[in-house]
Amino acid sequence: MKRTTGTYTTTTTQGEPVRAFIPHALPPSKPALSSEVYSDLNRQAEMALARLSGVSGLVPSVDWLLYGAIRKEALLTSQIEGTQATLIDLFDEEAGFQVSNTDDVEEVTNYLNAFRWTREQLHDPRGLPISVRLLCEAHRRLLDGVRGAGKQPGELRRSQNWIGGTRPGNAVFVPPPQEHVSALLANVERFIHKEATDLPPLVRTALVHAQFETIHPFLDGNGRIGRLLIGILFEHWELLPEPLMSISGYLKQHQAEYYRQLSGIRGDGDWESWVAFFLEGVAVAAADAEKNIIDIASLVSADRRRLLEASRAGTASYRLFEMLPMMPRFTIERVRQQLDTTFPTATAAVRALENLGIVTEMTGQKKNRNYSYPAYIELLSQ
Repeated sequence: MKRTTGTYTTTTTQGEPVRAFIPHALPPSKPALSSEVYSDLNRQAEMALARLSGVSGLVPSVDWLLYGAIRKEALLTSQIEGTQATLIDLFDEEAGFQVSNTDDVEEVTNYLNAFRWTREQLHDPRGLPISVRLLCEAHRRLLDGVRGAGKQPGELRRSQNWIGGTRPGNAVFVPPPQEHVSALLANVERFIHKEATDLPPLVRTALVHAQFETIHPFLDGNGRIGRLLIGILFEHWELLPEPLMSISGYLKQHQAEYYRQLSGIRGDGDWESWVAFFLEGVAVAAADAEKNIIDIASLVSADRRRLLEASRAGTASYRLFEMLPMMPRFTIERVRQQLDTTFPTATAAVRALENLGIVTEMTGQKKNRNYSYPAYIELLSQ
């Protein structure tokens, strides 16, 4: 029996009549989602997440892992929407180096700010719960001062939008009319907070993400807020203790299939294929993140050992080394500030790491020199 996942209504936008899709409320019904399709995949994905959680104990500070993982997710989710910034651009901007594509970097930085703020809310007993209001506030931060700033940041859309095509009449997909958005999101909110359900948390996350993208409640930034919601739900449902992986890497790698699967829900009622695709993506992304953590832990451990064995390394160079995973590009002045020391001491600390080949000077200049921890950045960029 083929499932119907919504109804169509004809609406007029920009003078053209279009068929807009209004999704049925979650969860899928008539028939209900088949557990035969997802049970094995869900178990594999949950095991991959459990292994990832376990391996995070390999490094002395989980902040190291979060520094890289959150930036990778911010970068990759933005790249899906066409942003051209790189991980090095992000590190350079944080180091105070000159960056050419400042607009793109600002968009990624906005995502970082939105994600950080959202997590702070959820970890604060007095903060906002996962809700429409929370997502609107995250959206306000996402579009603050960048492309899309004129598209009602922080507000649900008050007009019809469309996806693909050059105009409403040849759009690939037309989301529900604006007067339906609030009620549809309220259903998603209730689904998230419903206590009694047979559906595993990962499957529920897959359903929520797809439904959010179908509703497309904002005039811009829907993809990024929808993927931010994935990371938030992973923590909310205790699938991961911290945002240690980037699902957007997998979705970017399989971008055409990602969009095709979402379309399959609306056109063919095929929730099962989307859920299977999502669960496979989680398992792959978690395994990739696990390997990356092991590789980074091995690199940092080996470099630390070389530093400790070096006869001329002093306390300042040890302290600087421990900062490198969260400061992979830097100047001597930044080191001086971070170590709260003198310029000569900061210079000596940097030189000790440079002599060991751990950090590299990038400008070739005598003054205003910039430094990098290249092996670490290379691993993070994989």
